[in-house]
Amino acid sequence: MKSIRLMGTTAVAVAMAVTPALAQVASLGTPEGQVNIVAWAGYIERGETMAEFDWVTKFEEATGCQVVVKTANTSDEMVALMNEGGFDLVTASGDASLRLIAGKRVQPVNIDLIPSWANVDERLKDAPWHTVGGVHYGVPYQWGPNVLMYNTEAFGDTPPTSWSVVFEEQTLPDGSSNVGRVQAYDGPIHVADAAQYLMAHQPELGITSPYELNEEQYAAALDLLRGQRKLVGRYWHDAFIQMDDFKNEGVVASGSWPFQVGLLQSEGFPVSSVIPEEGATGWADTTMMHVDAPNPTCSYLWMEHTLSSNLQADLSVWFGANPVVLSACTDGSGMQTAEGCTANGLDDFEKINFWTTPVSSCESQGECVPYYRWVSDYIGVIGGR
Repeated sequence: MKSIRLMGTTAVAVAMAVTPALAQVASLGTPEGQVNIVAWAGYIERGETMAEFDWVTKFEEATGCQVVVKTANTSDEMVALMNEGGFDLVTASGDASLRLIAGKRVQPVNIDLIPSWANVDERLKDAPWHTVGGVHYGVPYQWGPNVLMYNTEAFGDTPPTSWSVVFEEQTLPDGSSNVGRVQAYDGPIHVADAAQYLMAHQPELGITSPYELNEEQYAAALDLLRGQRKLVGRYWHDAFIQMDDFKNEGVVASGSWPFQVGLLQSEGFPVSSVIPEEGATGWADTTMMHVDAPNPTCSYLWMEHTLSSNLQADLSVWFGANPVVLSACTDGSGMQTAEGCTANGLDDFEKINFWTTPVSSCESQGECVPYYRWVSDYIGVIGGR
C-alpha cells in the first residue's frame, strides 16, 4: 500500500527540470470581476444540481468575481486546456499537477496572501504533488479514493471484495456473466489500477508502486488491461454518463468516484461502493493558478474561499471526499460530521496510492516506463490492440 513517500519520485524528477521561482503576485489589487476555472465535474457547485449545495453564489456576492467553470473529464484534458491558456485556475490531480509545473503552465502561489493556509491539513501543506524545491504551486482542495461501485441487486448478499469483478471474466452473484456489464476509466492512469491489482495477485513481479513499472511489470499490466477490454461495455470519463449507464445500460460494476455513488444513492438507485482487498488508487487535488492568469486577484480570493470550513464541509459531503481543512469534519460550519469524514476514508490516507505522473527515472528501480508510453499504449488497448 502507498504512503505519501511514493509521490516524491516524480517530484524529484520535476525539481531537476524546474528552477523554483518566486510567487508572481506580491499583493492583491481590485477584483477583476471574473475567475475562470477548469474543474472536475461536481467540484464547483452553485445550487443548480441540488439547491443546498452552493459555494459559489455568496462568493460572487461578496467579491464581485463571477465564477466561470469549464468541466474537464480527465487529467490529460486539464493539461491540454491549461496549455491552451485563457484560464485562471485548475483543480489538478497528482497525475497532472507536476506536468503543469514542469511545463511552466502554473505559477507559484504566495501563501501569505491566503490567510486560511494555516488551517490546511499538515499532511498536505508540503505534499510533493504541488510543492517543488520548497515552493508551493497550489492550494489543496480535497482528496479521496477511487472506489469500486457496484449494483447491489446484481451482487445481492455477496458484495464484491476484489477488483477481479472488473478485471477477470466471471459469473456474478446474479447468475449472469460480467462480460459487457463492467466499465473501466478512459484515461492512461488506469494502467495504475491494473498494476495495483497485480501487486496483490502476482507478487513475483515485484511491483512496489503502481506508478513505477519496469518493462516486465508494465507488459503484465497491459496484458491484464487487454483481457479487461473483452469485458468492458464502455470506457467512462464523464461522471454523468457513467451514472446513466448504471441506471439504463445494465452496467453493474466499475471503478468510480464517491461522487457518482452518492448521487445515484440520493436518487434511490441500488448502488454501493467498497475499497477492495487489493487497496485502491486515489486523488489528492490542488487548485493551481495559470502562469498567465488574467484575473489574479479574483483567483487568490477564490483560493482563500476554498479553504473556508463551510465550503470544505459541504464539498466533502457532496463529493464523498475528504476535506483538506480537518476542522470541517467537526466544527458544525457545514453539513459534514466526524462520522461522515470517517465514512469517506479520512483515516485511510496512508493506504491510498495517490495519482502521480510516471517518469523514466524512478526511485524503486533504475528505469521505469514514462507516462507518454502509458498514453499511447492505453489508446491501443482501448482500440483492441
